[in-house]
Amino acid sequence: MLKEMLILFILCNSILAQNSQIVFEERRTGIFMFYPAASLFFSQRLYYIILKISIVHLFIFAFFSCQKKTSPPYTRQDNYKEVLHGVEIIDPYRWLEDQNSAETREWIRVQNKYTHDLLSDHPSRAAIISRLRQLMNVDQTGSVIIRGDRYFLWKNNADEELWNLYYREGIEGTDKLLLDPHTLSEDHSFSYSIQDISSDGKLLLYGIRKGGEDEIEVRIMDVDSKNDLPDRLPRALYSAFSFKKDKSGFFYGTQERDIGPRTYFHRFGTDPDSDIYLFGKGISSDKWVSAFVSDDDKYLIVVVYHGWARSDIYIKNINKDSPFIPVVKDKDATFFPSYAAGCLFLHTNWKAPNGRIVSIDPENISVENWQEIVPEKEDAIQNVSFVAGHLYVHYLYNVSSRVLIYTTEGAQFGELPLPGPGSIRGPWGNWEGKDVIFEFKSYIQPRILFQYNQITDESNEWVKSDVDFNPDLFQVRQIWYTSKDGTEIPMFLVSQKDLELNSDNPTLLYGYGGFNLSLTPHFSSMAALWIEQGGIYAVANIRGGGEFGEKWHRAGMLENKQNVFDDFISAGEWLIDNNYTSSSKLAIIGYSNGGLLVGSCLTQRPDLYQAVLCLFPDLDMLGYYRFENNNPPALGEYGDASNPEHFKFLVEYSPYQNVKSGTYYPAVLLATGDADTRVPPLQARKMTARLQSATISDRPVLLMYDTKAGHSGGKPQSKQIEDLSMELAFLFWQLKMEYQE
Repeated sequence: MLKEMLILFILCNSILAQNSQIVFEERRTGIFMFYPAASLFFSQRLYYIILKISIVHLFIFAFFSCQKKTSPPYTRQDNYKEVLHGVEIIDPYRWLEDQNSAETREWIRVQNKYTHDLLSDHPSRAAIISRLRQLMNVDQTGSVIIRGDRYFLWKNNADEELWNLYYREGIEGTDKLLLDPHTLSEDHSFSYSIQDISSDGKLLLYGIRKGGEDEIEVRIMDVDSKNDLPDRLPRALYSAFSFKKDKSGFFYGTQERDIGPRTYFHRFGTDPDSDIYLFGKGISSDKWVSAFVSDDDKYLIVVVYHGWARSDIYIKNINKDSPFIPVVKDKDATFFPSYAAGCLFLHTNWKAPNGRIVSIDPENISVENWQEIVPEKEDAIQNVSFVAGHLYVHYLYNVSSRVLIYTTEGAQFGELPLPGPGSIRGPWGNWEGKDVIFEFKSYIQPRILFQYNQITDESNEWVKSDVDFNPDLFQVRQIWYTSKDGTEIPMFLVSQKDLELNSDNPTLLYGYGGFNLSLTPHFSSMAALWIEQGGIYAVANIRGGGEFGEKWHRAGMLENKQNVFDDFISAGEWLIDNNYTSSSKLAIIGYSNGGLLVGSCLTQRPDLYQAVLCLFPDLDMLGYYRFENNNPPALGEYGDASNPEHFKFLVEYSPYQNVKSGTYYPAVLLATGDADTRVPPLQARKMTARLQSATISDRPVLLMYDTKAGHSGGKPQSKQIEDLSMELAFLFWQLKMEYQE
């Protein structure tokens, strides 16, 4: 069509030029002839008619060319049929579950190209990348582990892609490099992890992770010489490691999807194939097991986790030929053990939904002999740290950290001084030592490491990240809104101080809602950029998390999962009803189980959102139980579609099965990676195809697919910045934002 229009346009110009030349010659010589003038008159009219037609056709052609450019790639349907509990399920994209087929690999390549063609050159992306580099490329110190007089620290320098492991002698010592992951791979997709450190700081048991896999290789380093011992374990999914104090070997667990969890002991200098089996036979793969040896080298303590709502505990005297004895078993509650001062301590929600702490004589473990040392309070316990001869009990008060300090007898010693509302990690330290280190951060405060002095009751800054961000320009508010069933839900709102309630503020709403995980205040470079650009960053503390104890958690799991989605939908409605934003300016974001959250909300309320970031998500809840690289214990949280009772509620909300053709869906950007061995990436692939086919809106459905990333990272700093800039470019595009310098 374009070729024909151009030819007609050129021909018209040629005719008009010839006739114009005739008239000019006649007028110059004084001879006037009617025909050429009449010819010119009709030629001019013909010219303008054709010109108008050409312009219209050119615009139409350009429009449809743009439409073609933004139309998603074609995905064939195979419409695989299966019957679950008498219900026929048709899966149009079952073939995309085969990650390694040539057809799937080509589909991934084409989808990635489509996404990058639309987002890479967004007008604001270069400025976004520049600002993210300023926020993220800074010297940082992460978590600290203290063993004896040695401090082990993760550090990421401003000019480095990855976190390195250092150690120092004493708190004021000079840092010495132990592990540098930059040498592992050219693309910096490999990383290290600490699995355990001997009590004297002489041996380091560490993992090597490829990309974002959960699986690791295991090696042991002599810290003094910085040389590895000959002993090593092959790549596998491990659950826990614990050195014997005499350093003769270590205990460890494996999480094998086909046979279930197992616990072994490896003696140094022996073949791992001959490692001694200790525990696990008969325990199914939907459980996981963690084990540690007591600091006096007397007991091996094993925890069997039945999902995130129940656990059993066993103990064995490893200096005697004695069996494992159940400390607690078959109780519908969680138990988290620690060992200090010759006692076994349990943080449990048994008969206390918000948590309490009991102490047990390991030689006299019957329940009637348990001693409650920290009773249940109104605030929920998050965790307990045993440091410097005291129990540091971490509570959440309205979703901000509060840490009370107790003696082993249960007397309150004090309260950890914090700089304000926010959240902590730690405290870290030795039971026998004096130093107490913890990390503090908030939505507008990057991480700071503090050193606490128990004698003076003072917290002093130890290490502060030098992030180019001014918290004085911003505000954090916490509001409470009413969910569908009348439950009051808290939500944090982070914005500039001069925010106007004009219903036109770009708003990014974040949530999780599951696995007893609490969303506490944290500093995010993405959120910092967002609020700098005039946006609102909202975090809804919905049910399913652990913010308000086990009742809050269970109100958002299994048959109660719909509460999670209702809470999140209500958060968006509140923001609109109270003039913070409008549906055309509202975006939602979720990772992992949070990806399930936003996937469910976009299928249940597609009208409520302009854009959705659905990252490393669970989405096909009817197929989850059969996927090879799933996380079997998660079935205790989600439900198992092979169970007819669970199928009833899963089929009602499973996002993939609830995509409806002919629906005006919001813009959606999904992200996943080949190396995700916890949340199968096939779910994001299939959801992308189904949404692209089903939607009748003009908003794009995109997939950002990384062949090396997974649930456990696998991204160097530059890759993180690249991906974040793509996500932000997507949001800027869909919410009609322009980057302001």
